Amino acid sequence: MTKEELTKILGDHLVWLETGGERGERADLEGASLYLLNLVGARLERANLERANLYRANLEGANLEGAYLRDANLGNANLQSANLRDANLRDASLRDANLGNANLQSANLRDADLVGANLQSADLVGANLAGANLRGADLSNADADLRGANLEGANLERANLERADLRYASLAGANLGGANLERANLERANLAGANLENANLERAHLERANLGDAKLLGANLEDANWSGARF
Repeated sequence: MTKEELTKILGDHLVWLETGGERGERADLEGASLYLLNLVGARLERANLERANLYRANLEGANLEGAYLRDANLGNANLQSANLRDANLRDASLRDANLGNANLQSANLRDADLVGANLQSADLVGANLAGANLRGADLSNADADLRGANLEGANLERANLERADLRYASLAGANLGGANLERANLERANLAGANLENANLERAHLERANLGDAKLLGANLEDANWSGARF
């Protein structure tokens, strides 16, 4: 795809958005190669980017609300402060992507690859992270609100979840080996069968959490609150 062709597609999409679909045309970039492109602040709401290659693309501050990004390659992409609310990112690769301060409310991240991703202060309220691979991801200081999030079977090995709000989250069968959960709020969270070996749970809140069959070998439980927890 030439630069001129892409410019026309984005221009037509902007008209489509601003006229409520009466004029212009919705962007269809399925399978497009957008490698390394500068798309800072781009208006891509509801665009079709299925299987698009956005590796190392700069999408800082871009609006991708409701965009279709299933199977897209966003590895190493800059999505700092991007709006991905309601976006479909199922099976997408976001390995080592920068999602700091991104809006991921109600986004579908099922089975997405988020290995090493920066999710500091990202808003993940209502996001579906079932089966997502978050090994080594940074979800620190939890403006990343994961209350009630579906993280069943997710790989959060060595993830930084210090002070994260995980109340009511489903982490059944999740791998949290070596994760930092210092001061995390896991009240009423479902951790049945989760791997918490060598995890740091210092001063964590685990009131009424379900820890049935959870693996806790080597975990740091200093000053953790276990009142009402089930084992």
